[in-house]
Amino acid sequence: MLLCAGLAAFSTAAAAAATPRERVLINAEWRFQMGDPAGTSDSLRYDVRPEVKASEDGKAADAVPDAAVKAGAAQAAVLKPWILPTGNAFIRDPARRHQRPAEEPRLDVPYLKAGYDDSAWKRVNLPHDWAIAGPFLEQGPYGGVGRLPSWGIGWYRKQLAIPATDKGRSIFLDVEGAMSYASVWLNGKLVGGWPYGYNSWRVDLTPYVVPGGANTLAIRLDNPPESSRWYPGGGIYRNVWLTKTDPVHVGQWGTHVKTPRVGKASADVVLDVTVDNDSGAAASVEVATAIYSLDEKGARSGGAVASIAPARIELAAGASGKASGSVAIANPRLWGPPPTQRPNRYVAVTTVKRGGTVVDSYETRFGVREVRMDPDKGMFVNGEHIPFKGVNNHHDLGALGAAFNVRAAERQLEILAEMGTNALRMSHNPPAPELLELTDRMGIVVIDEVFDVWERKKTALDTHLIFPDWHEQDLRAMLRRDRNHPSVVIWSIGNEVGEQYSGEAGAAIGRRLTAIAHEEDPSRPTMTAMNFARADMPLPATVDMISVNYQGAGIRTNPGRFPEFRARFPDKVIFSSESASALSSRGEYQFPVTGALTSPVRPDAGGDCATRQVSAYELYAADFGTSADRSWAAQDQYPFVAGEFVWSGWDYLGEPTPFYSSRSSYSGMIDLAGFKKDRYYLYQARWRPELPLAHILPHWTWPGREGKVTPVHVFTSGDEAELFVNGKSQGRKKRSEFEYRLRWDLVTYEPGELKVVAYKQGKEWAASTVRTVGAAARLDLAPDRRQIRADGLDLSFVTLRVADKDGNTVPMAKNQVTFSIEGPGEIVATDNGDPTSFVPFPSAQRPAFNGLALAIIRGKPGQAGAITVRAESASLQGASVTLQAVN
Repeated sequence: MLLCAGLAAFSTAAAAAATPRERVLINAEWRFQMGDPAGTSDSLRYDVRPEVKASEDGKAADAVPDAAVKAGAAQAAVLKPWILPTGNAFIRDPARRHQRPAEEPRLDVPYLKAGYDDSAWKRVNLPHDWAIAGPFLEQGPYGGVGRLPSWGIGWYRKQLAIPATDKGRSIFLDVEGAMSYASVWLNGKLVGGWPYGYNSWRVDLTPYVVPGGANTLAIRLDNPPESSRWYPGGGIYRNVWLTKTDPVHVGQWGTHVKTPRVGKASADVVLDVTVDNDSGAAASVEVATAIYSLDEKGARSGGAVASIAPARIELAAGASGKASGSVAIANPRLWGPPPTQRPNRYVAVTTVKRGGTVVDSYETRFGVREVRMDPDKGMFVNGEHIPFKGVNNHHDLGALGAAFNVRAAERQLEILAEMGTNALRMSHNPPAPELLELTDRMGIVVIDEVFDVWERKKTALDTHLIFPDWHEQDLRAMLRRDRNHPSVVIWSIGNEVGEQYSGEAGAAIGRRLTAIAHEEDPSRPTMTAMNFARADMPLPATVDMISVNYQGAGIRTNPGRFPEFRARFPDKVIFSSESASALSSRGEYQFPVTGALTSPVRPDAGGDCATRQVSAYELYAADFGTSADRSWAAQDQYPFVAGEFVWSGWDYLGEPTPFYSSRSSYSGMIDLAGFKKDRYYLYQARWRPELPLAHILPHWTWPGREGKVTPVHVFTSGDEAELFVNGKSQGRKKRSEFEYRLRWDLVTYEPGELKVVAYKQGKEWAASTVRTVGAAARLDLAPDRRQIRADGLDLSFVTLRVADKDGNTVPMAKNQVTFSIEGPGEIVATDNGDPTSFVPFPSAQRPAFNGLALAIIRGKPGQAGAITVRAESASLQGASVTLQAVN
């Protein structure tokens, strides 16, 4: 039984020295430079890496991972012995923790020196992705990583303001994500670092800080080539914080909330608090907690609803201790997924007193909910059966790259939720903590995933190189950071790992990782996504749930393997952690259309090698995948299947199967710019059956196809429909069992009007009309929000349409468009959703793709006022729209 969760706890304190805890965002005004000073790279390496003789970019996405290749001996000292101790807090066995070498590394690197002049370096604000601006690499084996130069060495420098009043305090640097092999230096001294680019981590600056003096912070990243299967981004791509505390304070991610009993009348809340004593003297402390309700925006609402009685801890110098307490909340406001439940949340405010004085105050956001996994039906939240209507998403934000932005992520989730999505798998890495804050607030359940590889490699320099040394630290760090989030319901310890193929040796790793997860959080089950392992192999037995990628239904697995897993593991929940992997390009319809339920993409059969586009009839899939239709037919035959996580929700940078000469994937239900493909409506019809919906494809503007067969498909939440061409019925069709679309495959194209009327249980349910449109005549602009904050972070996504004189979108328009802006704002990026486009994202000039383009606008910090966005195109009437930036 799964019970409680909440936000990884932290305090948001004011910046006054008297405040017990300060958490200061230090994203602004960094200096950035690519590359090491000449002759210093060898001395700055984390470790020796194997030689890469040839790129394997573009190999099959489901290729078998290989055994690790042993690296040669180091010819010079490496920094690994000084970096490893950073993770000691996450190694359970003290005997396995790492001792920092007594001597400091002897390096003569100009970038580390306080007096180094970095004024010529680029000024950047974090989060920062050094590769997203391009240019795209049109030639060479770079399709897998999005044809953007994400690899390389990058340096960040910043002067820290540490006042003299901070003397005696503990001072930490908290990095939410840096890609990758980070090493942190303060005042020329190596503080520590973290190799894994997706995890959040902390280094203790206290021994190196000069309160009241100059404090030069330098962070070096070394993002290897051949280290990722998709676009990883490069740089410090998430937030960075300076945390200041009393030497006696709540530890990093030092709270754990549980709710062992949840009922309508009351719920028990149990809170564990870990307190660190960094001082040189013993300390006696008192720990108390008050619990408050949060409103929909995450602000406290009213007074405390419950309090946990104070508990005393005796702490030796340099030691940690735990205080545990519990309380019952009367008439709890439960957290659950919409639309039938509400994602209510609470915050536990913990105070630590020493000698009667408050020395720390720490907030833990959480939700009260009961999650139960039933092997016969799937997930129940607060007693209600909730099938997984989930998607997989990679971490990039399209034209913004890997640099995390809350509004961009929120927009992604909003569009997914509109489709009916209630679940999200973090593919295949720990997410930004703010993304989990969003899923908590919006009520979307989450699979939190830690690794794409274990010891066997998928690319030559991926994280298999650090797995033996760092798997425990990386896994415990994610678990402690995220275990209070109510949206997280499953821990995923791996994705399609090579250890599926290695028998008992791989199973031993699976058991080890599951044991760690249970130690940190016994309330949630573990999974590892399996695209190869069979029911009788060792690996599936090591995890709590059976999660399969394409094995339920896939072109290579016919029939599906749900029944054999069910027979072997009748007491485990079974679901599709990756389903479908259907492929399409928005608005690109190709003829002839397959008459099959699903088909692999082949030249002139779903795929156009000249244009590198995939047909939008939504019947074509990756070789290992299948259409949505066939995937659902397999799921619906077995009611024990708990649901699915579709590959993928959004298109993403890299992995552009089947055309690796492109920049981005074809697998999303939403394209890279955020425009809905036809497949979006196919899923919406299934996932939101209460929504009256009838969606027609293709468009009906086909000059030159007069008299030719042009199949028409309808996606509807109804159960039957009648199609009309210029008022003439093409027949009324009723969906049969295991049928999810209605097809009129012999329609002859004639210009005019295409109309469908859908019915449900014999009554008219929904209707839709598509018309032949005229020539492109004008541009239209429509922002997703007309008011944004003037903070340099908030965004407005402005959609451009190419329209005819009557305002209808011209479905094949590819007119060149120029965007411009006036007022206190800037164009951050543009896009059009075309996976083949190599126009750099920062460009203000971009062609429309099948009638649409996008401009992403942000306000300038502190500058309120009107922002006017304009779009122009030769021979077309231009358009403008005005936004308001407010302080």
